Amino acid sequence: MANLDDIIKWCDQTLQSAEFKDYAPNGLQIEGKQEVKRIVSAVTASETAIDAAIELGADLLLVHHGYFWKGEPYPITGMRGNRIKKLIQNDISLVAYHLPLDAHPALGNNAAIAELLGLHEIEALDSNERHPIGNIGYLKKALTPEEFKNKLQQIFDFNIVHLAARKSNIQKVGFCTGGAQDFIHKAALQDCDAYISGEVSERTFYEAQELNVHYFACGHHATERYGVQRLAKALSDQFSLEHHYIELNNPI
Repeated sequence: MANLDDIIKWCDQTLQSAEFKDYAPNGLQIEGKQEVKRIVSAVTASETAIDAAIELGADLLLVHHGYFWKGEPYPITGMRGNRIKKLIQNDISLVAYHLPLDAHPALGNNAAIAELLGLHEIEALDSNERHPIGNIGYLKKALTPEEFKNKLQQIFDFNIVHLAARKSNIQKVGFCTGGAQDFIHKAALQDCDAYISGEVSERTFYEAQELNVHYFACGHHATERYGVQRLAKALSDQFSLEHHYIELNNPI
């Protein structure tokens, strides 16, 4: 069992969350009980994830996508009000880390993808960023676009969308999880053969052709299921806590 404040302090320090300019608050978003024994993690703090956390007797729900995003209406009503009510009524803390959990070189979503793909010589996609949220890596052996797509399909278990470019082989790969399809321009500046993210936009079809960078949309949820599990495992080891990960079938 651990103290909630100690857990948040450890996470903030480990992820260096104060150094990120993000779209939502990182760290403790809804305060529950002070003593924490069991953590449940999920990619998004949906009602389904909250219900699972309640059923599992969680003291803390750890997610990548929490609440209070910029531009959202202030009133806590409707869908969001229902979610927050359930957390408060069951004394469950909601803890969310967004960009810091993408960027962390060991616990982050991008770090996990680099390992899964067997990429090496990892570097920043944008060298101007102090904590890069996108990266570049190299395959040990060049693959054809079709071979690379099949590899991604097996790893992410997702219906991969491939927007083809003219290059016949792929070895230098740019990647950033989630909704970072517009970073394909950064990948082109770095002369990447391919770029991976989670989602795809209508404009991405033309950008892949004209920038000559193969684009692979591998799923927002599918590419971001790793960071929360790694962080929860680290917390489990650090504070001797129980941890359960909830995998929800999100096709986006």
